[in-house]
Amino acid sequence: MATEGDVDLDLEADENCTGKPVEKPRKHDSGAADLERVTDYAEEKEISSSDLETVRYVIGDRRSREQKAKQEREKELAKVTIKKEDVELIMSEMEIPRGVAERSLREHMGNVVEALIALTN
Repeated sequence: MATEGDVDLDLEADENCTGKPVEKPRKHDSGAADLERVTDYAEEKEISSSDLETVRYVIGDRRSREQKAKQEREKELAKVTIKKEDVELIMSEMEIPRGVAERSLREHMGNVVEALIALTN
């Protein structure tokens, strides 16, 4: 409670002694100028059609090589003989579908222990 002699110092935090709002220091006055400096470095270049054709050829060649290697790997895996009881053991122990169990066994040349270790890691 204020008594008669107390002075009420209820000043706004945003005002100084003159009654005008105090300006806060600006950290990024030149925000737009900074943006302009960043975008000035990007140069637009024309992409020639021969460059595009070269890139398409390289990508297509790489994809075909990868596809060919994948097919060869699948042929190698198909040659590996696996036992039906090994597949069923892995399916029941790991609770995975038959295809995943067969694939793991084939990748590990029919070795059940290595297939199980690979599936748990």
